[in-house]
Amino acid sequence: MAVPRNRHSNARKNTKRAHDAKKPKALSSCTNCGKMRLPHRMCSFCGFYSGRAVVTEEQE
Repeated sequence: MAVPRNRHSNARKNTKRAHDAKKPKALSSCTNCGKMRLPHRMCSFCGFYSGRAVVTEEQE
């Protein structure tokens, strides 16, 4: 098992963790209804993806 010879300073430890923060989700607008959605996924509001209807609403 590897054992470090010397202790890393707090600054060196924290700069290593500088990129671990959470980033906000990248959202894009739906081309059909204009609401925000995750990219490369079907719009959960209108059911469109890439300009065509993927899911249609059942009518009662």
